[in-house]
Amino acid sequence: MADHNTGTREDEGLAMKRPPIVSPQEWQAARAQLLVREKEVTRARDALAAERRRMPWVAVEKRYTFEGPTGKASLLDLFEGRRQLIVYRAFFEPGVYGWPEHACRGCSLVADQVAHVAHLNARDTTLAFASRAPQPDIERVKARMGWKMPWYTMTDGFDADFDVDEWHGTNAFIRDGDSVFRTYFVNNRGDEVMGGTWSYLDLTALGRQEDWEDSPEGYPQTPPYAWWNWHDEYGDPKPSAWWSDPERIAGALAQSRAADPPKNGDAAGGPTSPAAGDAR
Repeated sequence: MADHNTGTREDEGLAMKRPPIVSPQEWQAARAQLLVREKEVTRARDALAAERRRMPWVAVEKRYTFEGPTGKASLLDLFEGRRQLIVYRAFFEPGVYGWPEHACRGCSLVADQVAHVAHLNARDTTLAFASRAPQPDIERVKARMGWKMPWYTMTDGFDADFDVDEWHGTNAFIRDGDSVFRTYFVNNRGDEVMGGTWSYLDLTALGRQEDWEDSPEGYPQTPPYAWWNWHDEYGDPKPSAWWSDPERIAGALAQSRAADPPKNGDAAGGPTSPAAGDAR
């Protein structure tokens, strides 16, 4: 039985101290107070991503060889013709707990969170996983778990050279023609936020490529919303009626920016929904 005054349950072996129970009006006031801080965190995250887009690059001069579903592949091949590449090092190989039925539990949790890769591809970005397991084992586990992302077998020192030989991590690369550059890297708790389209794009050198972002001069940018599509229709040359209407897009942007105006000359908030009255 619950005691609303103390916030504990008498019928539980472990008492849990709950927050106070308040009226809807008090709850809205508390939520509005916290939302101010959440918006500050969002703007700080946007500013950090802007700094990330100004990070120096490192040329990748060593040649690496992977095994893929169709045979041998170079690091350049992993881009699949796109300009950017994100590689997550997943531990699936002999000696890892779960082998050969499963990849490591933590890496599997990351894989379960990966959004449909078509949205990244639409921003000229490829996501790939890499492990040391042979391709037949990778394809078997992908089929069992329902994972769709490209997943390659490392055959050389790629993991050691890019700080993922002993622990999971996510590396970001960009190419200029046939020249490849390393642009960023996260591991440990930095991998916790990976999986969503926005988190992956914010990790890259080009970012989301939307015109509200603070990016260096000449970086590719398009209006927010305008490039979004259903994951199975990015190849359709005819966009949906909503997103192809400039007036509706402009109205949605004006609505969200009025609710979350820029501070101190910052770029507009970068909402994630046309009806983003509470956009963080």
